[in-house]
Amino acid sequence: MIKHPMHMPEMPPLKMIRQSETVPPALSGIASAVEGEFEKIRKEAAFAPGASIAVAVGSRGIANLPSIVRTVVSLLKAAGGEPFITPAMGSHGGANAEGQVAVLAARGISRETVGAPVRATMDVDYVGEVDGIPLHIDRLANTADGIVLINRIKPHTNFIGKTESGLIKMMAIGLGNQIGAEHYHRLSLIKDQYKIISCAGRNLINECRVLFGVGILENQKHQTMAIKMATSDRIEAAESELLKKARALLPSLPLEEIDLLVVDEMGKDISGEGIDPNVVGRDVCAYGARRPLPVVTRIFVRDLTEASEGSAVGVGQADFTTRRLVEKIDFDATAANCLTACCPEAGKIPLTYTNDRDAIAAALKTLRPYVIDDLRIVHIRNTMKLRKMIVSIGCLDDLTQHPEIEIQEESLAFAFDGDGFLRSCL
Repeated sequence: MIKHPMHMPEMPPLKMIRQSETVPPALSGIASAVEGEFEKIRKEAAFAPGASIAVAVGSRGIANLPSIVRTVVSLLKAAGGEPFITPAMGSHGGANAEGQVAVLAARGISRETVGAPVRATMDVDYVGEVDGIPLHIDRLANTADGIVLINRIKPHTNFIGKTESGLIKMMAIGLGNQIGAEHYHRLSLIKDQYKIISCAGRNLINECRVLFGVGILENQKHQTMAIKMATSDRIEAAESELLKKARALLPSLPLEEIDLLVVDEMGKDISGEGIDPNVVGRDVCAYGARRPLPVVTRIFVRDLTEASEGSAVGVGQADFTTRRLVEKIDFDATAANCLTACCPEAGKIPLTYTNDRDAIAAALKTLRPYVIDDLRIVHIRNTMKLRKMIVSIGCLDDLTQHPEIEIQEESLAFAFDGDGFLRSCL
């Protein structure tokens, strides 16, 4: 940590702005929606009475997840199956079975809440190889009579393709456990990651006893807006259609060039990379997708969310941070995630300062030559909540031409408390 206080340069006036957005309505009646989807595929996804069925659930914070899982479990039981929950989260939860069960419990998934036992292992079975890509599958899932995948569909942080973060990736990375997830990420250093994951996921679905997948779509308010079930032969097509809708809803920064981006919080509950590369245009991983816009010169991240449980994967995208954030890091969990992803860059600690004031002052010293009126500062809560943000007056010329931006009249200024931390109004 850098202890010497920095001299704070003159700061420009700021304005609060709001981005208007059309938010699709939340789905009413989650259980009935799941039941309706199941009726559409019930005959094609049939299984023998008494069949053991592994219901794969990941580590992401998904809206209404306990309700969706509970309803799926109930439907499987009513059809004669004996479902159990198995974690599908690669190396998350400290890359051990007990930790993964704890992660599910923190997401509201337990025997008591969903009506099925939770069973976990880090053991995998090798089921073949395709185009030099080995296929690994969670042993409990592989020995079950059927597999059901439940996941949210959304753009991925590291690659771009027809399917990204969803059911196919869950099959390859999530149910690949530590071994599969680590190998696929290492392979990404020499092969295209989208091709690796899509090929592995697609072939695992074909080789293993996947009954169906449950794709979940959320709106910008993190509300469930659609649920789609598809049998194994239709998972890829269904996921691709949901991804198109999800991409159209992706939050974005309204500027192409930013000198300093101040981020109140990062975390695994916000993005798989803590700070979403789709939003900030950065991806520190060697195999990450290269996005031309936006161009952000410096990123200062102020804090780590509690829901991250100490995992600071993605902190390496930032240039500056605070001791407050660093002291919350579980370095073992962060290292496990970074090593499994074959991206140690994501765990690199930025220049660390005692407080926000010093970090911002340091960041300003590393920018292009500027005058106060053209300095482009943007302050956001996180990369998932971008409807409201604070910008410096140097951003206004571009924003006044933006039809979906409302600029509030009142002038603001960065206000710090007695310890030098921002009093954020976001």
